[in-house]
Amino acid sequence: MLEEVLRYLRPRAGDVAVDCTLGGGGHAQAILDRLQPGGRLIGLDVDSLELPHVEARLRAAGFGPDTFVARHGNFASLPDVLASEGIALADLILVDLGLSSMQADNPERGFNYKNPGPLDMRMDPSRGEPASDLLGRLSEEALVAILTDNADEPHAVKIAGWLKRQPLRTAHALERLVRTGLNAALPEMSKADVKMSVRRTFQALRIAVNDEFAALDALLRSLPDCLAPGGRVVVLTFHSGEDRRVKQAFRAGRRQGLYSAVADEVIRSTKDETFSNRRAAAAKLRWAVRGAD
Repeated sequence: MLEEVLRYLRPRAGDVAVDCTLGGGGHAQAILDRLQPGGRLIGLDVDSLELPHVEARLRAAGFGPDTFVARHGNFASLPDVLASEGIALADLILVDLGLSSMQADNPERGFNYKNPGPLDMRMDPSRGEPASDLLGRLSEEALVAILTDNADEPHAVKIAGWLKRQPLRTAHALERLVRTGLNAALPEMSKADVKMSVRRTFQALRIAVNDEFAALDALLRSLPDCLAPGGRVVVLTFHSGEDRRVKQAFRAGRRQGLYSAVADEVIRSTKDETFSNRRAAAAKLRWAVRGAD
């Protein structure tokens, strides 16, 4: 949704921008092009493995340290990051909550089951516990709550029971357990519905491993204090739990006078983009404009 991001952020020469989820750097590079001359972008990413590659790519594109700064960290600490860079307020902030293609397609990260790999799912592999350890530590009741709260999984009780039957160390093993379990217990389920439950299971565990909702809630609380008057924020979400939090925070901020305008309706990717990139089908964009103090 690059065109939509640029449309609602409206980057201009001289602006100070923050990309809270640098990912592959595609959004950041397009924004940086529009900030020149005189603009600056701070790029955050919690992924310690991919960040150096993205920084090198943007340096090769001609953006030096005076224009672009890459920081390893979680966007929950955005106010501290701005302070450390000597920035009082940002003119525009982008938050893309989806997995980057590098993360999703790397079998060693364990985010999907297309290729064999360890059941890890950590955004920052240098910290926290992998999904395999989380599954071994949590009770069946806790797993039911995770599957329900993080992914609205209708078969959470059944899946949680299967997840506790045996140790799971690979993404393939997790996919096989959920798929064969649903096929046996609910033979009337379509292949598409079974596949969706598998995806929701991976999603729920990834959110739990990385404590994603807590980080998002912290960011949404701090956003108004990080934006200059008239500054703009765009958030891309990829499932209902994320979108619900963003919608509620933006609407509450407007009622309180923190935002002068917010998206009345969610913006989705175009049919052409969805056709060419299936991962864009789940994307939802919401924007807000900081009110004048």
